[in-house]
Amino acid sequence: MFELTFLGTSASAPSVHRGLSAQLIAHNEYRFLVDCGEGTQRQILQSGLGFKRLERILITHGHLDHILGLAGLVSTFLRWETIDRLEIWAGRWALDRIHDLLYGVVLKGARSPFDLQLKEVKTGLLLEDDGFRLSAFPVSHRGAGSFGFAFEEKAHRPFLVERAEALGVPAGPIRRDLVAGATVTLPDGRRVGPEDVLGPPVAGCRLIHVGDCGETESLVEVARGADALVIESTYLEVEAGMAREFGHLTAAQAARLARAAEVRQLFLTHLSRRYRERDVLDEAQQIFANTVVARDFDHYKIMKDKDAEKEKSRRG
Repeated sequence: MFELTFLGTSASAPSVHRGLSAQLIAHNEYRFLVDCGEGTQRQILQSGLGFKRLERILITHGHLDHILGLAGLVSTFLRWETIDRLEIWAGRWALDRIHDLLYGVVLKGARSPFDLQLKEVKTGLLLEDDGFRLSAFPVSHRGAGSFGFAFEEKAHRPFLVERAEALGVPAGPIRRDLVAGATVTLPDGRRVGPEDVLGPPVAGCRLIHVGDCGETESLVEVARGADALVIESTYLEVEAGMAREFGHLTAAQAARLARAAEVRQLFLTHLSRRYRERDVLDEAQQIFANTVVARDFDHYKIMKDKDAEKEKSRRG
């Protein structure tokens, strides 16, 4: 399961009701901030999520409406000393701009009291443990160095409790060893292996996150079968020509991608102030019914083969 919180859902500039691009994605002990538009630290505080364990920031691309919030966030961390380490992941061009912003302004003449790491994103695996994988894939947006991110739970074999009880496998460490793949010896001397108590592999949950984007053909296989797809929807189809000119998508294009990739649920973000939310939703739902237009502070639980569960806003 992944927890997805929208902190900023506006395109280019903030509006009265929408901040600039930022989402927080949590899985077990991991917390990832994806993009950090101006004002993100205030959105984090207002959401009630706080800064604890916020040690990894993923940047989709280097445009200012996606990175300017890093200055304020890092400045606050310098004063509060709330973290020991901060990793900022981005493509090369974005990383150069972030370096200038942080070391040329925020940290100019000073030394960071925590371990600040700027890490270059390249296509492929970024992070992995026994049950989770984070990878990056290229996205077409004005210029090079834009990336999307795939958050994936690894396939697992479920523990069959009834079978274990029938074999007389006691609860506790022995069952944990079997889940971990070890063969165990029961108190009566019998040997039991994982194949005796584990079912066939079950695919894990997949969440695909795409920032600003100008085409979707290259994303169909990346998003194939995802439980959730988060993607921009800056324009409506009536202004598809303008969307192409500026390297963005229409709501209809995003919906056609969701339909072609057979995703379970589509979340639209990066919304222009020129359109009504209702019109964006209507255009997308005519093509892909299971569409949500995200609002700031919306919080969802993303689960395998289930529609996302929306939780009450954490504000207040």
